[in-house]
Amino acid sequence: MKIVVVGGTGLIGSKTVDRLRKRGHEVFAAAPSSGVNTLTGEGLDEALAGVEVVIDVANSPSFEDRAVLEFFETSGRNLMAAEKKAGVRHHVALSVVGTDRLAASGYFRGKIAQEKLIRESGLPYTIVHSTQFFEFLNGIVKDASSGAETRLSTALIQPIASDDVADAVTDYALEAPVNGVVEIAGPVCFPLAELVQRFLAIVGDARKVVADPAAPYFGAVLEQQTLLPAAGARLGALDFQAWLNRSGIAVRDAAV
Repeated sequence: MKIVVVGGTGLIGSKTVDRLRKRGHEVFAAAPSSGVNTLTGEGLDEALAGVEVVIDVANSPSFEDRAVLEFFETSGRNLMAAEKKAGVRHHVALSVVGTDRLAASGYFRGKIAQEKLIRESGLPYTIVHSTQFFEFLNGIVKDASSGAETRLSTALIQPIASDDVADAVTDYALEAPVNGVVEIAGPVCFPLAELVQRFLAIVGDARKVVADPAAPYFGAVLEQQTLLPAAGARLGALDFQAWLNRSGIAVRDAAV
């Protein structure tokens, strides 16, 4: 099968490309570095010629409200138009669990707009809602920190390893379109503030986490269950400790 992975050189994209190739598929990693720019449309028609499945795991390079919305709307329109022209049979997009509950956040308004474009495109599709990646913990810390203090919500989080995300995206891409949303998550829930404090201790970061139910998460205040999947979500195999062991973070820190 001929497949294009948009954002195919990034964290999830590169892992997905590798998995698909190992299964014997012809895969092109679409990114500006490979001559494909979904914001300008450059290279899209050529990249999608004869393609059956498109997997979109690209993310906005900026989390600024206007930039995020522009990225997902412009990229989405260009991608949908090119896929219709090419006769693509399955569009797979990676999004976030709880997106529809996080409209107070500029980033998630961008994701809502992206999903709306997909649903209204007329293309067969599968939207994969994932919980936050363990690899995104540094990003959460950066957004929530001021000086030596990191203020985070006490809401629950059920993070997943990027390897498990790539496994799931690969599987869903090779199945029939569901024309709806599927959810994936890690195997264990944590209070967000508690997980980040554990992570900072492991990596040797002295910042103190302040647990605050009203602390915003990328601009949105969380309810206890906002970031959790519904019953029946596909669960990854790697828990926090297994991810740490595989990533080598704890080992590197112990050696410092």
